[in-house]
Amino acid sequence: MGDTISQRLARLRDRLAVEHLDALLVLNEENRYYLSGFSARDGQFDESAGGVIVGKAKQVIATDSRYEVQAQNEAKHFEVVRYREGLAKVLPEIVQSLGGKRLGFESARLSYYQFQKISEQLKEQIPALDFVPTEGLVEDLRVIKDAEEIAAIGEALALAESILSDILAQLSAANKTERHIAWEMEKGMKENGAEAMAFPPIVASGPNAAMPHAVPSNRLVNDGGPLLLDWGCRVNGYCSDISRTVCIGPRDETFRKVFKTVSDAQRLAIDAIKPGVSTQTVDRVAREHIETQGFGGRFGHGLGHGVGLATHEKPHLSPLKSTPLEAGMVTTVEPGVYIPGWGGVRLENMVVVETHGARILNHLPVELDSD
Repeated sequence: MGDTISQRLARLRDRLAVEHLDALLVLNEENRYYLSGFSARDGQFDESAGGVIVGKAKQVIATDSRYEVQAQNEAKHFEVVRYREGLAKVLPEIVQSLGGKRLGFESARLSYYQFQKISEQLKEQIPALDFVPTEGLVEDLRVIKDAEEIAAIGEALALAESILSDILAQLSAANKTERHIAWEMEKGMKENGAEAMAFPPIVASGPNAAMPHAVPSNRLVNDGGPLLLDWGCRVNGYCSDISRTVCIGPRDETFRKVFKTVSDAQRLAIDAIKPGVSTQTVDRVAREHIETQGFGGRFGHGLGHGVGLATHEKPHLSPLKSTPLEAGMVTTVEPGVYIPGWGGVRLENMVVVETHGARILNHLPVELDSD
């Protein structure tokens, strides 16, 4: 991974030069890992495993005693500085060692409380320093995946898919609740090698499936109707994300029509994916098909999102922003139709954008049951 880290740091330094920055403070955990290989996770938003500071000539990881040895072992390209009283106390000395007058920070990750503490220390010890908010500098580098990253995503996806046959076999059993199935999914992925869940599994049956991000409940899954499953795991730092919907019991006419509408919308959208096509255009292809089938207003979320070190990252397939697709982008394609009181259908595949179009990374078929 050494050459990869060096290349990423070089690309970031090119971006810093364009932005007229002398260094960048990185606190987002995925960005921190991407640039350094330091894989420690933040316990919660206000608890950090440390910060990466990239200057023009060298780079530093600042962390505490819990992660010092791990940082030394994983981030061979970095000087490791251990702090005892928090990052704000040691940051001025680190910045002075890097040189320069403009230090960027990730505005999406730094809380106002942290900003105040760090700003006070920097102002006191380096009065002439500009502390500059930035947005997306590292995320923009992460959006194009290399072959190694795509392979890791494929491995995470294959592992997630491998547990579904056991899950489907349980659906007709008595007393299986949404929560039970969600736990079995998580357990299956962990037992088969996942280092973590990409996100808490979604298991939504019957009317609950009308909520795109329903929290698993004590509802029995064999009570009939649609059952929406959304799950994924992390392998070697990279995530997978997949959704499937099955019908518990005989398919009624509503399920048949909704399922075909969503399946066709997904196929049309994937066929539209090519380098240079905008994310907004791909979203519109699926959305317009759903509307023509009489389900206008029943597809409220975006068509898809990038997946990599994070479950949700750039690019975003949605009506809100137009981004040209590029080869090497990995994204989900997940149209859905949600009908309050009845339920919903969502079908989600992962694709990589290649020179001549989209390559589907999934091996699990979209249609899993039949009558």
